[in-house]
Amino acid sequence: MIARERAIASLAGEHFDVVVIGGGITGAGVALDAATRGYSVALVEKADYAAGTSSRSSKLVHGGLRYLQTFDLGLVREALLERRLLVKLAPHLVRPLKLVVPAFEGDRPDLLTGIGLNMYDVMATPRLRGRRSARRAAAEAGEDPDGDWSPERHRVISGEEVIELLPALSGRNPTGGYLFYDCQTDDSRLVLTVLGEAERFGAICGNRLEVVELVREDGRESGVRARDLETDSDFIVHADNVVNATGVWADRIRPEELHSEADVPRIRPSRGTHITIAHEDLPLVAGAVVPAAGGRTIFALPWLGRSLIGTTDNDYEGDIDHVRPSAEDVGYLLEATNSFFGTSLTAGDLTGAYAGVRPLISTGDTKKSVDISRKAELYETSSGMITITGGKLTTWRRMAKLAVDRLVERGRQAPCRTQEIPLGLAVDPASLPEVEGVPDESYGALAARYGHAAHEVLRTARERGELAQPIVAGLPDLLAEVPFAARYEQARSVGDVLLRRTRLGLLAAGQLGAADGAAVGRVARTLGGELGWDERRISLESERFRAEGELDGILAEA
Repeated sequence: MIARERAIASLAGEHFDVVVIGGGITGAGVALDAATRGYSVALVEKADYAAGTSSRSSKLVHGGLRYLQTFDLGLVREALLERRLLVKLAPHLVRPLKLVVPAFEGDRPDLLTGIGLNMYDVMATPRLRGRRSARRAAAEAGEDPDGDWSPERHRVISGEEVIELLPALSGRNPTGGYLFYDCQTDDSRLVLTVLGEAERFGAICGNRLEVVELVREDGRESGVRARDLETDSDFIVHADNVVNATGVWADRIRPEELHSEADVPRIRPSRGTHITIAHEDLPLVAGAVVPAAGGRTIFALPWLGRSLIGTTDNDYEGDIDHVRPSAEDVGYLLEATNSFFGTSLTAGDLTGAYAGVRPLISTGDTKKSVDISRKAELYETSSGMITITGGKLTTWRRMAKLAVDRLVERGRQAPCRTQEIPLGLAVDPASLPEVEGVPDESYGALAARYGHAAHEVLRTARERGELAQPIVAGLPDLLAEVPFAARYEQARSVGDVLLRRTRLGLLAAGQLGAADGAAVGRVARTLGGELGWDERRISLESERFRAEGELDGILAEA
């Protein structure tokens, strides 16, 4: 991405076809879709890219087995087809993941679960005729039947194979189970990659830019007034169209005059809490579907060297800018985990915790017990602003298409192209150049996070010896990623680096919060060297990160 200063100069000095408000996955997707159709695009984000829900997900790209229980087959089908496509477009970022549903005490795997998984398999194929016939049809049509990833069908596995995939279950002696497939990603890295591609097609993106007013001319939206939160100065981004892609904040941006209340959504936030645990305390090779209280299920997943447990799903009425994992939610996750794996984990065993709020859409009927929609919804005000919200991480591309298709209806012939635009460029870790001091495990981690841009991170690591060293001992993230984030990804704070450019704030919160503050201090000093901070500012930014961690509760209290 271009430097923030250059981006602001362009945002203030040019006229755009469309300005997108919100730098999460939906806004990033809208920017990419519009830019690839030939629109000139501006994007403004009030905090940091992916700072909200888009960095606080379960990290899954999946159809959602639980939606089969409510017969929401259309949503499952759409998500499964998007899953298949995203593995093709971003193979380094969206990767297949094995998942297991175990059985115990001599029981056979549950028949109803098997029926549901069979439906999942069939719906995951591009043609609803079964995998074998779909492959045959593709070959007859001259297409490559193996051109896109499609999972193997689910199957029954033995107790021994269950333990191989879920070593944490060895004490419970599972007798068998189902094995099926979904996909996993690093959500904030996906957002940054989509933004990078949008910029490659001409979009201009800036963070720390809060929309304080919608600008109107002749009764229509004609741009936004943005406030630079670093300088406290305002400027206007002139644009012919405005798209509100702020997720859970969507109903906070309202033109002064609305045609009707139906013009804007009513967001009903739902908090999802996750915890991370050291691999040695809960060893997982594959993911597990874990039963929890209240008839729900949660996931236990291997992720970036930790075990990730989540999620909860509770109505939330607090501050949506800073969402803390509640002690009750953490206890709920630990209770389900301990019951299932036969462990005795406590809050003191957590390596991190985080919570986010989903933008579920309320119908306004408070008499209904289920008064929400998990689908993407599009709204348009009489003055022309388009709002896209709801949905899920997996379906971001289709949400973006829905919004940009509405723009196209205003007078342009421009079909969607995002189904064919690669997201970054994958690279073989073995092809990366060796740099003295870089641990062996870092090469694979860099390739998975940055793709081909890992070469630039390693060039940065050569600049001086300390940059080749890990930020936190035992984890592969390099100090060289700090200057890279400042130079190429508009990172402006320690939190930007530790929570979203790397994920150390979620994986090693205890080590970052250590009394000596050594790791945070190294990051602040390195980032300050790029951004021109003096010693006082470096110290202040270290404290700001600790305050941010406290507000967000990234390490839940015992």
